[in-house]
Amino acid sequence: MFQRKSAVGVGSASLTILELIYHNAVRQVRKQHGNAMMALIVSIMQSVATVAVFYIMFSVLGLRGAAIRGDFLLYIMSGVFLFFVHIKAIGAVFGSEGPASPIMQHLPMTTAISIASAALSALYVQVLTVIVILTVYELGWGKVTIHDPAGAMAMLILAWFSGVAIGMLFLALKPWAPGLANILQTVFTRANMIASGKMFVANAMPGYLLAMFIWNPLFHIIDQARGFIFINYNPHYSSISYPIYVSLAVLMIGLMAEFYTRKQASASWSARR
Repeated sequence: MFQRKSAVGVGSASLTILELIYHNAVRQVRKQHGNAMMALIVSIMQSVATVAVFYIMFSVLGLRGAAIRGDFLLYIMSGVFLFFVHIKAIGAVFGSEGPASPIMQHLPMTTAISIASAALSALYVQVLTVIVILTVYELGWGKVTIHDPAGAMAMLILAWFSGVAIGMLFLALKPWAPGLANILQTVFTRANMIASGKMFVANAMPGYLLAMFIWNPLFHIIDQARGFIFINYNPHYSSISYPIYVSLAVLMIGLMAEFYTRKQASASWSARR
């Protein structure tokens, strides 16, 4: 009847949480496909198909001259990769297990572990996708030259982080208005096909057109990433600090909203998804 609870050290508790995040991240990768390799192949095919579509579109419309001087295919891939990292992070966090999910009945599982696992699984798949595509491109078509690989990788992480922050807002809204949250998440994702600016170079955009994109953190991230990738491009109309500050602010709002939502959790919420 009476059980004595043994004290758990900070180190032991941290290792337990990290282990839970790891196993749940593996579960998230396998959620769509029983074979983890299939999840990677699907992600690769999505990225390759998008790159091919933009390459054909730029070639047919004669817009290749508007791109940065250098590897044209790398210019397209830089925008597509960051776009997918961003939207996949949003979708992963938005689709993570909520407070009313049955799995939350099993301690020490928490919504924080579920969110972290979903976000890390999305990052893992997308980073592998980028590595595989760039490796195949270099082996088959020529050397891939990136002016500042560390800076380019930092922008990829920032694109993922901003996606996690925005996904937190949609996740907090989902229990209260599932239909509206799904619509807003879909609209935002689709709008970023254009609003991310992956088809444009900020330095070459007129002022009236730049104002339509400058609000989007992903636009800044992609433009700054191209400054790290191409030695002859120096972004003047975007910044690194803007997406960092916006992502931190949105993340804090999302965390507070998710905390309030978790305290109001009801078992009936699962039936409304």
